[in-house]
Amino acid sequence: MRNRPILIAMCGLLLGTSSQALAQTKPIAIAIHGGAGTIDKSRFNAQQEEAYRAKLKEAVEAGYAVLEAGGESLDAITAAINILEDSEFFNAGKGAVYTYDEQHELDASIMDGRDRQAGAVAGVKHIKNPINLARKVMTDSVHVMLSGQGAEQFAKQQGFTFVENSYFDTPHRLEALNKAKQKLDAAQKQSSSYQAAHRGLPEEYKMGTVGAVALDKQGNLAAGTSTGGMTAKRFGRIGDSPVIGAGTFADNRSCAVSATGHGEYFIRYSVASDICARVQYQEQSISDAGNDVIHNVLAPIGGTGGVIIVDSKGNISMPFNTKGMYRASKSHVQPTYVGIFKKD
Repeated sequence: MRNRPILIAMCGLLLGTSSQALAQTKPIAIAIHGGAGTIDKSRFNAQQEEAYRAKLKEAVEAGYAVLEAGGESLDAITAAINILEDSEFFNAGKGAVYTYDEQHELDASIMDGRDRQAGAVAGVKHIKNPINLARKVMTDSVHVMLSGQGAEQFAKQQGFTFVENSYFDTPHRLEALNKAKQKLDAAQKQSSSYQAAHRGLPEEYKMGTVGAVALDKQGNLAAGTSTGGMTAKRFGRIGDSPVIGAGTFADNRSCAVSATGHGEYFIRYSVASDICARVQYQEQSISDAGNDVIHNVLAPIGGTGGVIIVDSKGNISMPFNTKGMYRASKSHVQPTYVGIFKKD
């Protein structure tokens, strides 16, 4: 009887140690992308390639640090996407492409896997980090998607700082616009419609996005996507990035997905939610589900691009059907990985 307090204390210590060990083994994972497309190694010199890889690593490490500290998956993906939005390398935020009228119109969305809460913005012109506004729509509005002036009016009410549209200007994106317009003008001389001419543009003008997916220690998944859209887009065009189920989807019962590619195809085939449905209802692995949709559903009809996927166990998959996809990942069992080209 005299030893009972000691035994109780020892049991408590052992239980505490077991709980600590269990907490340390809880899976965490994050994957990010910076767009897919005609990413040819011959276009990069050593310094450029290293700069892109360093930025991808910076973003994935920032997100992983949040998860490792016990933070939420929503915070992790926001931290990673903000870094990509602030970089001129990618078609989101500072590096956004130009519309036909030499403006920038930005889209973003975010989704919480716990309860399928989601927020999105489309066609905003003065928001430095659109993913932050999308998250605010999710948490502080009664809506899922806000667009254009209305989205910016909401942003003003929420205390967002606005930037001039010229903040997003970059020389290489303007050069890309001028080349696209030359091709469009030449094509339109042989065709009666802008639509037919635009269909003839090379794929490199039709894709480019950033995104992140993550699993936190609490077992919650989240996904987010942000983009400047399509080079030379007109008429307020909106792609898949802000469309829940097309460019972004997260559900704790299946997986989290962020997509990048030719958005019209991703919208028509509900790519992100389709992948998660295959995982949930057909019990496919995320690798099988992602490869199926990217290579067997999209590729045969001309849908180009890729996705990043994380499941509830911390598995990661990043399939794409283009020459390359800027991507990076890290998990509790996988060290930091950074890739650009197919053979990385």
